[in-house]
Amino acid sequence: MSSRLFKKFALIYLLVIAVSFVSLEVLTEHRIRHNMTERIADDLLVKGRIMTNLSFESIRQQLYNLARDAKARVTVIDEKGVVIGDSSMESQDLGDHLNRPEIQESRLKGEGISIRYSNSLKMNMVYVAVALKDSSQNIHGYVRFSRPLVEVEKAANDFRKSLLLIIFPVLLLFCFPVFYFLVKVIRPVHQMADFTEGVIKGGPKVSLSINNRAEDEIGTLAKNIQQMVVNLEERIASETRERQIIMSVFGSMAEGLIVLDSKNRIERANRSFLEMVDLSFASVFQKSLLEVFRNADLHDLLEQSGQTDETITGEITIKGDMERIMEVNIFRIFDLPAAEKKKVLVFHDVSQLKKLERMRIDFVANVSHEIKTPLTTIIGFIETICQTPPPPQETIRQFLGIIQDNALRLNRMVNDLLTLSNIELRKTQLHFEAVSLREIAAHILIMMENIAGKKQLTLSLDISENLPLIRADRDRLAQILINLLDNAVKATDAGGSITIWADCEGRELAVRVTDTGTGIPPGDIPKLGERFYRVDKSRSRKQGGTGLGLSIVKHLMEAHGGRMQIESSPGKGTTVSLYFPVVES
Repeated sequence: MSSRLFKKFALIYLLVIAVSFVSLEVLTEHRIRHNMTERIADDLLVKGRIMTNLSFESIRQQLYNLARDAKARVTVIDEKGVVIGDSSMESQDLGDHLNRPEIQESRLKGEGISIRYSNSLKMNMVYVAVALKDSSQNIHGYVRFSRPLVEVEKAANDFRKSLLLIIFPVLLLFCFPVFYFLVKVIRPVHQMADFTEGVIKGGPKVSLSINNRAEDEIGTLAKNIQQMVVNLEERIASETRERQIIMSVFGSMAEGLIVLDSKNRIERANRSFLEMVDLSFASVFQKSLLEVFRNADLHDLLEQSGQTDETITGEITIKGDMERIMEVNIFRIFDLPAAEKKKVLVFHDVSQLKKLERMRIDFVANVSHEIKTPLTTIIGFIETICQTPPPPQETIRQFLGIIQDNALRLNRMVNDLLTLSNIELRKTQLHFEAVSLREIAAHILIMMENIAGKKQLTLSLDISENLPLIRADRDRLAQILINLLDNAVKATDAGGSITIWADCEGRELAVRVTDTGTGIPPGDIPKLGERFYRVDKSRSRKQGGTGLGLSIVKHLMEAHGGRMQIESSPGKGTTVSLYFPVVES
């Protein structure tokens, strides 16, 4: 097993064995040396004590025999330290011995032992000295034994060799169980390391199987690691799901959202915001708001938000192909470290709301104006009739006629408003059926001939009988055509012409009402269909129009699943095109 941990454990094992054997060798060898040296010294002391019973002269005469029996070198020294006899060499060559450690010790204690290295013999020696005393216990000389510690060295060397011979078999004997133990310990650790490395790298999720039957610390550690990984995976999966939900909500919100980092640079942006600015995320990432929005009001709002922790709300106007009004909310994210201060900006496009608000205001103003004019006329003529004395009978009849016209105008306006309101609120029930456009148009032309004849207008129908049927409500279709023809008659001067014609365009049937009237300026065409909008207001009022006809037509066409399109130019007449879905055969 090529494992650094295994090598470390093996090295530690070898070091422990080596230190143990070295310590054993040092301690045991020291004990052997000490014991043998002590034994030799004791033996020499015994022999020295025996010699104290001999006379000084007898010792000198038996010097060589005594040395042979003691297996040591024997030296006789007088009380002044002068060697007077030696078993190995001439006494006159040995010098003064009084200061030798063993002599000094024996002078004080009667016996002395010294172990030291001999420079002449190049080995350790044991020296034993015994003081020789007379009957008065006065020292008159010393006998010294010296023996080289050769046998001690030999015993120590023999022990060292025996120990070395034992070490290798013991090492071999213990290697197998130690190796087995290391494998049993390190292999699970190696498996756990591989498992955790695979988890970190996001590899396939496999279970951690440890061949460890005993419930020991390694087995417990493996189970804990496995459970910890399972818990982490569940937590990560839960947080991932929550993050996906948050990001899905963040990305699918209709409001534009951006997140600014601590340096007020764009960190995140949702799809709605990118559509608002018509840019990709890569082009706005890590850019400041001024780089994306060159808007001073937005910059002021951002500066204001940096001075308070409350939500800042304001409106900005974005110039471009189409002017848009944005409501901006700026607030801080507080549950973050101080170094990661972030801000969230919410952009809500209120352009349509503002437009509707203006339309509501204009509608109220127009209704008030349209109602006030006939009411003022009615009230004025009634006050005139009620004067004292009353006007002549013929004048009263004339005034009542004017009052009746304005009252009928008010009634038409109210009816048109109710009709338009019911269409918008889907309260108008439409009964769809397959109808012939030519049949309805021909019937409407007959109804309009009397009105057109008064202005000497020519009405013509150019619709083929082979055109497909359309899906429509018969009564509402007639109302649409009546409103268009009524507007055409009013807009066309005497001697002009009005034509209804139709043709198929794909899966739609296009019905067109064309007149030779005064026409409409291009700037007014997009506003046609709005309530009470008139191109020529004074002329429309004189002709009794309410300004709601085209608005009713527009909403009825939407209810039919169709659409209305107006083409006109001043002095060249107007063409109103209606597109109906055809009935599938």
